[in-house]
Amino acid sequence: MNAHDPVPPLVRGLVDPDGRLVEADQRLEDLNARAGGAIGEPVAVPQLARLARLAQRLGILVSRGVVAADGADDLDLWVRAEPGASGVSLAITGWRGRPAWTAPDASIEADHASLATDADWRWETDAALRLTFLTPDVGTRHGFDADSLLGQPLTALFVLGEDESGGFPILGGLAMRERFEDQPARLRATGEPLRLAAAPRSNMRGEFVGFIGAAAVDRPQAARTIDDAGGAFAARLDTALRAPLGRIIANADSINARSDGPLRQDYVDYAADIASAARHLIGLVDDLVDLQAIERPDFQVAVETVDLADLARRAAGLLAVRAADAKVRIDKPALGEALPARGEFRRVLQILVNLIGNAVRYSPEGGVIWVRAERDGAAAAIIVADQGKGIAEEDQARIFEKFERVDPREPGGSGLGLYIARRLARAMDGEITLDSAPGHGARFVLTLPAA
Repeated sequence: MNAHDPVPPLVRGLVDPDGRLVEADQRLEDLNARAGGAIGEPVAVPQLARLARLAQRLGILVSRGVVAADGADDLDLWVRAEPGASGVSLAITGWRGRPAWTAPDASIEADHASLATDADWRWETDAALRLTFLTPDVGTRHGFDADSLLGQPLTALFVLGEDESGGFPILGGLAMRERFEDQPARLRATGEPLRLAAAPRSNMRGEFVGFIGAAAVDRPQAARTIDDAGGAFAARLDTALRAPLGRIIANADSINARSDGPLRQDYVDYAADIASAARHLIGLVDDLVDLQAIERPDFQVAVETVDLADLARRAAGLLAVRAADAKVRIDKPALGEALPARGEFRRVLQILVNLIGNAVRYSPEGGVIWVRAERDGAAAAIIVADQGKGIAEEDQARIFEKFERVDPREPGGSGLGLYIARRLARAMDGEITLDSAPGHGARFVLTLPAA
């Protein structure tokens, strides 16, 4: 049975908690076998395996479109993955075959590469403008859940706006199947202003199959000009490293998922280590770019009314998968709880992701992280408390300095996160304080002016 046979209305399967395909209708069993798998073995179709893992980690139904390789063709599938007591149930519809995408010629590849010159991050879509790729970790940095957006329309991520002439450059690019630039947009999750650009990609027959795009934060022109040598270096570092590191992560994740068939376990483990190291480097690049920005004499934040309890819930949601992997529970403010304060939405979210992320990193298995929202007179506070090993009094001031960590020998970040977080808090007339003792965990408190 091949990709172009008459399509049954629904194909079902069951993936057990260890990621093995234990039940499958014939069509799914055949597809999995062509990918190198078998009943009772780990799912061999990487897109289905990733979706099953995501549904199991989050404990919720996940439904989205995926594109899977099947011999010389690609398959468009719509997959519903629902976790249960016996594993994750798969319900698959669609099964529309299409020619596989192939690498573009050198001129098109150069066109795609040029998009990264001024880009903060990358995105890709299929021909129907459904998102198929987002730069790793971009959701954490910009305040949205990237995993949940894959398979969704581009407009689920961006609110598109008119350019100076009243037009929409993306519509011209879509109609003519050509490159477009300077499409005004805002992030739907945060309202952050952006400029979009994209180049078309084609399959082996020259048919349009989607866009490879870039998003750049739409900063005022004066803020885009970098006068000092350190700032120029940070900008060049960001441009030079982000795209290749993203490609390394994507390729290493593909090897780790055995996308091209069975592979020795030690090579799979090496690929996971490579992806982890590349993600660490991207985090360092992000920190260096932020460091350059906050140390400029003209650095400012946009002060607005924000809901600290809502931001704490968002930050906890962005870190839910990491916490599940570490077997740590985040106890966040209840739905409906609100705490208005004055600050910048994106920067407050960045601070809370850093504080809760640190708590996840240093919490023991089975530990709980408490995130609480409290009003204290003219101040609004978010408290992040963990059950980690704690921080000695003599180290508590030091860890807020640049490139400082309690124990540099431990795996962790760049030593810039808390320095940047405190600088951002103070730029919003707030503060970050720490209360800790060895063996008694750590309690970080972010305070901002109450609204």
